[in-house]
Amino acid sequence: MMTRKTRIAVFCSGNGSNFKALFEAIRNKQLPAEIVLCISNRSQCGAMEFAQQNGISTLHITEKQFASFDEFAETMVERLKEHQIDIILLAGYMRKVPDAVVAAFPDRMLNIHPALLPKFGGEGMYGIHVHTAVLEAGETETGATVHFVNEEYDKGEILLQRTVPVLPDDTPETLAARVLECEHRLYPDALEKLLALRRS
Repeated sequence: MMTRKTRIAVFCSGNGSNFKALFEAIRNKQLPAEIVLCISNRSQCGAMEFAQQNGISTLHITEKQFASFDEFAETMVERLKEHQIDIILLAGYMRKVPDAVVAAFPDRMLNIHPALLPKFGGEGMYGIHVHTAVLEAGETETGATVHFVNEEYDKGEILLQRTVPVLPDDTPETLAARVLECEHRLYPDALEKLLALRRS
């Protein structure tokens, strides 16, 4: 009997480079999973376009569309359940996931962060801000971390980490590019690890 593929929702806000890396890795490695939903707080972004081009359902949802934050959170949980989502992958999602969604998917939601947590994490630590802080601190290495999501920014249990050297002539932009390349390899590996854990 064939076991059902793990159904994934990806949350994005930007051009979706990690989303694309995950999509391609699932296909190339023939992982027992499929991305069936892309959720974004922005109706027009590269991630949503990529999803539409590849036959993946999309959902543009923000708290502004609802009378209350609770209603927004409840609707998000309902939509995830309607799509029979098993795990959620955050890939450049620039909003804090509502606690109700985190509670509905315990140990089933991952985020990727462009530093070696617990260093350089927390509110406001995203994008170029992280790499600027790494350089200002005089670090000789940085990297990327995939961790489980809980109610606090970047505090969930770490699933996988990989290091990236900081070079003497790095700018925040050159460092960001090198860390992003690492992320594109790390996130699919972390997904593969999570899928194995779920099946063991």
